[in-house]
Amino acid sequence: MHTRTIATALIVGSSLLALTGCGPDNASNSGTSTTTDKPAAAHTADEEAAGEKAADGKATDAKDETAALPDMTGKGLQSAQDQAQAAGFYGLTSHDALGRDRMQAFDRNWKVCSQTPKAGDHPTDTKVDFATVKLEETCPAKDAGAEQPQAAGAKMPDFKGKAVKVARGALDSGTSITVKDASGQDRFILMESNWQVCGQEPAAGAKLDGRPVTLSAVKFEESC
Repeated sequence: MHTRTIATALIVGSSLLALTGCGPDNASNSGTSTTTDKPAAAHTADEEAAGEKAADGKATDAKDETAALPDMTGKGLQSAQDQAQAAGFYGLTSHDALGRDRMQAFDRNWKVCSQTPKAGDHPTDTKVDFATVKLEETCPAKDAGAEQPQAAGAKMPDFKGKAVKVARGALDSGTSITVKDASGQDRFILMESNWQVCGQEPAAGAKLDGRPVTLSAVKFEESC
């Protein structure tokens, strides 16, 4: 009997030890971590507003930025454009200072007669317009191409001395136009910006009202 009692006691003690080893305290020593990272704190409304204000302030500063625009008078058009961009000006355009409405297709073949605005400090988003002529030409005393050709309206304008291209641009797009060689050589007039008007029908001031228009012209280096 004594031996059986001792064996029973040993079995009960072993069971208690096994239950104790499976308790909560032992879980903390296992290899699996139960710790999780906390999510990043959300931005408050004040912080977001401050960020937007800072971004708006930066954009405003960039828009209001000023720089020194160089004087490009007398320089080649391509060089003038490069220097303007290097100074921070990217809104660039150019026009024919002789008022013939020629396109500056090859910038290196043109030179700058004047510029708008003039040299000085300006906002960098300012549009810079160069008045130009071809390299072999002389700059006019007055820029004749600063303004766009004026629409003819109801009456015939005076086109004498102006480029045929300018005259065509001023007339309504539906107007029937005939251009003749005033020299009597019956040459084809292809590049209308190279020809000047010598005569016109109807005469300046006459009512148009859909009437066909006839222009006689010679090349600019020729006399009417």
